[in-house]
Amino acid sequence: MLKWALIFFVISLISGFFGFSGVSVATATIARVLFAIFLIIFLVFLVLAVMAGNAVV
Repeated sequence: MLKWALIFFVISLISGFFGFSGVSVATATIARVLFAIFLIIFLVFLVLAVMAGNAVV
């Protein structure tokens, strides 16, 4: 998912450079949403791993 966020970010930069502001805004929004989802999933798994580590000890 992080890979797709980075791809949409690069597309946003390239389209912004060439003047396609509508495409740039849309891809930047998609990249931001995908990164937020990735971050939330990462934090959930991090908390689960810490809790599982404490349960074993």
